[in-house]
Amino acid sequence: MPQTLAGKTPTGRDVGRGVQEVEVVVIGAGQAGLSAAYHLVRMGFTPYDEVVVLDRNPAPGGAWQHRWDSLTMHDVHGIANLPGVPVPPSASDARANEFVPGYFADYEKRFGLPVVRPVSVESVRKVDGLFEVRTSGDTYRADAVVNATGTWNRPFIPWYPGIESFRGRQLHTADYRGAAEFEGQHVLVVGGGASAVQLLAELSEVASTTWVTRRPPEWRTGEDFNPEYGRKVVAKVEERVRAGLPPRSVVSVTGLHLRPQEQAAFERGVYTRLPMFTRITPTGVEWTDGRRLQVDAILWATGFRADLAHLAPLHLREPSGGIRMDGTQTVVEPRVHLVGYGPSASTIGANRAGFTAARTLRTLLNPAAA
Repeated sequence: MPQTLAGKTPTGRDVGRGVQEVEVVVIGAGQAGLSAAYHLVRMGFTPYDEVVVLDRNPAPGGAWQHRWDSLTMHDVHGIANLPGVPVPPSASDARANEFVPGYFADYEKRFGLPVVRPVSVESVRKVDGLFEVRTSGDTYRADAVVNATGTWNRPFIPWYPGIESFRGRQLHTADYRGAAEFEGQHVLVVGGGASAVQLLAELSEVASTTWVTRRPPEWRTGEDFNPEYGRKVVAKVEERVRAGLPPRSVVSVTGLHLRPQEQAAFERGVYTRLPMFTRITPTGVEWTDGRRLQVDAILWATGFRADLAHLAPLHLREPSGGIRMDGTQTVVEPRVHLVGYGPSASTIGANRAGFTAARTLRTLLNPAAA
């Protein structure tokens, strides 16, 4: 049976047959979900009776608990403070998949956030004016839903001719555990994002590597990332989701930043990039001009997609494939909010989105308290 952080069975308003009634269901307990839950409770929603957070993971930490062991706090691109509690100091060699989940666990406990886990949300549909949230445990009926499921559970691997014929190992960054298992091999890294840059540096210490991307990388210095530039980036992403277009990755807007720990790899030529191949062979890849490359493994650093399949019964998507947004609200269903989506996909953006969603829902559901 799913448990709360305190080890108690969740209550809510039990209306029989495994159905709980609450005002707001938050789906996901990562940065965005915890931020939304914190603000909802602060704005007067009673934990468990009026607001509940459903988390599919067995423990606190969101996607961070699934990151590879070699990812340290020195490697991550910064962790934003959760509202009300700053990130504690960390040693640079602390494992991110232990340090951040520890921070999240302390946060949930400190504020008594109504997290229930492990609970997998199977579908959300509209029934008699309420949202029926069906899960691996109870069913919840709610006036509103805040979706904070992120992307980790939807790794994206593009299809290429011959992909099923490759006799070596193929894996996504979601399945990467460390460079040691590739020692002495030749690894093809596919993708133009920050993870590709980081893992190329790590792998190149023990293996030979080749890097392929669809577009030439656009490198930026640390000085380029100032507040004004950040606002422009958010505006570009927000423009797309307001138009109902699928959000692009942050790197597609910001470009890549080479950090000091990757400088040695840059000087060794690790970031010499080749264009995308046209097909995969049993032993490697092949380009249009007939060039072939034999590799032992293909690491797909090709990103993730928003994990929103459980919202499909609500028909939120536009013909263009995206979800039209107004702030954190979906235009089709204003009582369904997406946080950690589009312009709020960063940890800082997720915090702000959590506050925006909570404030909007307080106005919609409890206008007297607004």
